[in-house]
Amino acid sequence: MHPSTPRPARRRPASGAPYLRRNRRLWDASSARYDRKFSRVLGGRSAMAWGFWRIPESQIHLLGPIRGRRILELGCGAARWSLALARQGARPLGVDLSLAQLARAQDVSRRARRAIPLVRANAERLPFGSGRFDVVFSDWGAMTFADPYRTVPECARVLRRGGLLVFAAASPFSLVAWNARRDRLGRSLRREYFGQHRVEFNRKEPVEFRLTYSDWVTLFRDSGFAIERLIESRPPPGTESAYLSPTASAWGRRWPLECLWRLRKE
Repeated sequence: MHPSTPRPARRRPASGAPYLRRNRRLWDASSARYDRKFSRVLGGRSAMAWGFWRIPESQIHLLGPIRGRRILELGCGAARWSLALARQGARPLGVDLSLAQLARAQDVSRRARRAIPLVRANAERLPFGSGRFDVVFSDWGAMTFADPYRTVPECARVLRRGGLLVFAAASPFSLVAWNARRDRLGRSLRREYFGQHRVEFNRKEPVEFRLTYSDWVTLFRDSGFAIERLIESRPPPGTESAYLSPTASAWGRRWPLECLWRLRKE
């Protein structure tokens, strides 16, 4: 195979819980529409950037040194993050549950003339040996759409000792303030804070998972991680998010909407 030709995504059985099958089906159906809407936000200089506000990795350095590092991207989508990492000398591998997303990643990497290994897999049961990776990361990917009580221990298993787990996910505050009737964030407390786990906004959207801060911390410690950083991201003045309505962006200036975690395997 020519070195500039992307490797084909490896097909694996779509096994797992019903919510994973539902999420796979919804992402397969929405992949093209999602990429048309957000490809500019996710590509180019914004490829290595975090979360709703596209905070550049070059500013916050969550991944640490990347040259030569074996890096696993969970929920890679079109793999633009992984492509940017490869350009800087990393050894990335992208995982996604959706074949449509992986096909898009193949197309993007083919046009970029850079081969990125891609694997179709369930993040709750990764098809890799223990201690294989230096870094595992997810930018609102599999760490949101799969159960963290299964994904976090799996990340610990496939990381070497001293390796990093870095991911962006929702702040638990955002769920508490969600007004389901109006389909928007509000200024009143609408749900209980405690007991967060599986979240279904409606049948047309993927199932998401969220935990309280104390539940995250307990899970991290039980899985063998030390917490190194937690950033509750806020938009710079005058910044809007392509992912959010103006109302939600304004909400995120006043209250935590998103968390960026950096953990190290002990």
